[in-house]
Amino acid sequence: MLSQVPTQDACLSCGACCAYFRVSFYWAEGIPMPENYTEPLTSVYSCMAGTNQKNPRCIALQGTIGEQVSCGMYELRSSSCKEVQIADAQCNKARMAHNMVPFIQIEADEAENDDNFERVS
Repeated sequence: MLSQVPTQDACLSCGACCAYFRVSFYWAEGIPMPENYTEPLTSVYSCMAGTNQKNPRCIALQGTIGEQVSCGMYELRSSSCKEVQIADAQCNKARMAHNMVPFIQIEADEAENDDNFERVS
């Protein structure tokens, strides 16, 4: 399977997670959001409008998936949105559902031979 290393701004050219998952959260998280952006699920949970359907797409998602996207309320987004991270299992599941190449995570290795050297600041 092909994969790619994500850039820091990879989400701005993706948006797959915003159009794949139901975005549900504790109802009180929706208080600061625009009223038409949320809908009730239960007496305790709400979800982002547009995400509780067969072909979900969050009402706050702006742009074209896989090209250029943004969140219309990024600073007010729910905890469930904040949980999805670039290249995690949820991200890659959504990317593959949209026929996009999954990401791989690259961990920075600690140098093994720098114990006796001063760091330049």
